[in-house]
This record gives sequence, structure tokens and C-alpha cells, in this order.
Amino acid sequence: MMMLRAPRESDVLRFLEVSATDRFSYEETGMSQGAPGELTLSGRYNLDYNRQYLGTGPAIFERAKAAIRQWKMFDLSWIDLVPLETPLEAGRTVAVVARHLGFYSLNASRILYTVEETGEMERFGFAYGTLTSHSEIGEERFLVEYDRKTGQVHYDLFAFSRPGLLAWIGYPVSRTLQKRFARESREAMVRAVAAP
Repeated sequence: MMMLRAPRESDVLRFLEVSATDRFSYEETGMSQGAPGELTLSGRYNLDYNRQYLGTGPAIFERAKAAIRQWKMFDLSWIDLVPLETPLEAGRTVAVVARHLGFYSLNASRILYTVEETGEMERFGFAYGTLTSHSEIGEERFLVEYDRKTGQVHYDLFAFSRPGLLAWIGYPVSRTLQKRFARESREAMVRAVAAP
């Protein structure tokens, strides 16, 4: 949904109420659980994979997990996530309000699954998928990984998407915004983990 002015909180909450019964906008739900290089979605979707080193050791991993729980990867000047305190549970719906090019967009996504793996490679995070009211079509996975052998902690961001009708009209701008989000999301996670 595109708007010329910032939506009021009541507008966003009403949008979330309507979105609670909305369906996913694509059939391949859950495909982001696979390794990006193994997916057979190319041609139909843009595949975007980003990885950011966050530091070393279990304390960094715990901070990174806390940052994911608090949605710190959305701590960006041009994006608001509503409600910000949404717990990481499958079935929860969130709204993303983005300010760009003099207007606002309001998009809804639903958490598909969560990840909490232990072992040599520990992983924590979740993925959400776009609902029919979203300007893009697809799925995004947010993970932090702790390699016990090396001690390294990484933020792992993977998405497959294709533009909806409005995003298709402004496709170059849409792709620029996706790349901006990935870059700034990585930076936000670095800040969140560095903070005491």
C-alpha cells in the first residue's frame, strides 16, 4: 500500500488487523530453509544473499541472538517495524512502514518458521513471507550463526523475491531499496552487537 503521508499508528494497527487473515502471496513458502545455492527458484525470483561478520565468541553470539529477538536489523532511519516487540513465533504478522522517494509504503509479512539449532554450527533466527498486501512477493530469512570451531559469529540474510505490480512499475527503484535494506541491515546488526 502506497501513501503520500506517514500512516498514523491507528492506520497501521488497522492494516495489521486486516492482514491477520491475509494469505501468502506466493506458493513456495518455506523454501528459504534451504541453502541459497541449492534453491531452484532462479528465473522466477531474484536471489539475494548477504553475510556479515559480527565478531568472535559466545558472548557475541548471545548479543546477536538478542538483536534478532529485538528486530534490531530493522533499526534503520527510513523503516519502522510494527509492532516492534513482536515475538519470534510462526504465524505472527508484522507491518513494515518504509519512507522513500517522498512517499510511504506499508507492507505486511508473516513469520513462517523459526530456527534454533545447536551443535558445531549454532543458528538462531526466523523467516517471514510476504502477504498479498505486500509490494514484493517472496521470503526473507534472518539468521545469526556461531561456528564453534572458529568462534566466528555471522549475520546471515537471505531473500528470494520478485516484484508485485507496483514494484514492477518501479523495478529499478525497488531493487535499489532491497540492496539498501540489506546493506543497512548488516550495519544495524554490527551496531547492535557492538553496543554493551
